[in-house]
Amino acid sequence: MLTVGYESMPPNDEKLSDLRARKARAEAGGGAARVEAQHKRGKLTARERLELLVDEGTFHEIDSLVEHRCRDFDMDKNIIPGDGVVTGHGKIGGKPIYCFAQDFTVYGGSLGEMHGLKICKVLDMALKTGVPVIGLNDSGGARIQEGVASLGSYAEIFFRNVRASGVIPQISLIMGPCAGGAVYSPAITDFVVMVDKSSHMFITGPEVIKTVTNEIVSFEDLGGASTHSSKSGVSHFIAENDEDAINIARELISILPANNLQKPPSKKSKDDPNRLCDDLINIVPSDPSQPYDVKDVISSIVDDGAFLEVQSEWAPNIVIGYSHLNGNLVGVIANQPMFLAGCLDIDASNKAARFVRFCDAFNVPLLTLEDVPGFLPGASQEWGGIIRHGAKLLFAFSEATVPKLTVILRKAYGGAYDVMCSKHIRGDYNIAWPSAELAVMGADGAVQIIHKKRINSARNSEEERARLVDDYRDTFANPYRAAALGYIDDVINPNETRKKLCLALNMLMDKQENRPERKHGNIPL
Repeated sequence: MLTVGYESMPPNDEKLSDLRARKARAEAGGGAARVEAQHKRGKLTARERLELLVDEGTFHEIDSLVEHRCRDFDMDKNIIPGDGVVTGHGKIGGKPIYCFAQDFTVYGGSLGEMHGLKICKVLDMALKTGVPVIGLNDSGGARIQEGVASLGSYAEIFFRNVRASGVIPQISLIMGPCAGGAVYSPAITDFVVMVDKSSHMFITGPEVIKTVTNEIVSFEDLGGASTHSSKSGVSHFIAENDEDAINIARELISILPANNLQKPPSKKSKDDPNRLCDDLINIVPSDPSQPYDVKDVISSIVDDGAFLEVQSEWAPNIVIGYSHLNGNLVGVIANQPMFLAGCLDIDASNKAARFVRFCDAFNVPLLTLEDVPGFLPGASQEWGGIIRHGAKLLFAFSEATVPKLTVILRKAYGGAYDVMCSKHIRGDYNIAWPSAELAVMGADGAVQIIHKKRINSARNSEEERARLVDDYRDTFANPYRAAALGYIDDVINPNETRKKLCLALNMLMDKQENRPERKHGNIPL
């Protein structure tokens, strides 16, 4: 158990005995019965979670004696030191972090004025010292008895989340309920980890929805971990239990820099940077209409085949996550032909754009693996704003100043070619395989537009169309036109992909790129 350092106090001093009793009261939380109830739900207590989160013996608690100031609804008769949240700092893998854990055994973890101000203090200190902050959320929401004071503290937290965004990594673990306005703090943070079957996030709960819209929906279907991992994209990772969620947070801290002024830590690997990837030729089919799993390509190229995928269940037509090349952390963005043929749609554009912006904010180089036939066609996509959403990804790649590496595996069609970190939006090292096809569109569609009259007037239209398609494919469906124009830096043997990328990244690690001074850009949200 986490302790607060009063075990060695002399027992015969009255004032120290009083302090010991106060500290013990704070550590007891809501009492043994409520702790037992928490355990029966398959959940750990706030202090047990923090004990797993930080390195042994490194946690230092602050504000353990803070109490609420509410005197309404008999709250003055129910005062528990700590006010339902444990706050402090510790180390993960030797790296300092600030953290807080809401205690569901105290007032159901509800956030009142002082509870919120404790979290604000942690956020302020994390920002001042330039270290990551991790929040363990398990709360019934705003403390109704405190009214607008609790709402004020929520807003104070939100403001600090925004101020810290892009400056220090912020990670939210959802380990119980998180409802109403409480959801906006995790939503602003960089990563949301939800525990399967025990965490929920929603603005309005099932009962309110039933009253207002007559919809009947369960807690799990409305805002469970599976829903937010696959349908809404709110959650970046889904964890099996509390321990798994904490391990995910620890892994993220291990690979990320402490703040935006640092580079990510390098990682030692015995994987030779000059290793040839002979398996790639068998992974990617020569037939451009045949799908394959791009994650196999990623595993072949990166150090030790290790890949930490982010948002794996949402918008699966694009894959994002973290790997290393010759020990250097890279953020990987890859079209996934296994889903929607790798087309970009609304969700994929949003997913990739936010990832690119996070990597750029924290000096993580970008590796783009491209096989994209275009943007997904359809009225629902157009009405849903694919123009605006697709522009987010274009904006993100263009805005990024970190080293940017792009490999065109097969298709690179239309505006999607431009968007996927092309040389024109300042990709630093753009290469292609011989199987790459860089064109406005595929051969079938292009021929139908260019030679429509010729095909229709031909004696054997199908034979003529097939001949024209083959001719177009031979002329344009290759990387050599683009190479001749300098739009790609090289056409390589696929088995040299890792070697070429490691060499290029090493050359680019000290890259500096200045942009015009401005308050901020206006990304098409």
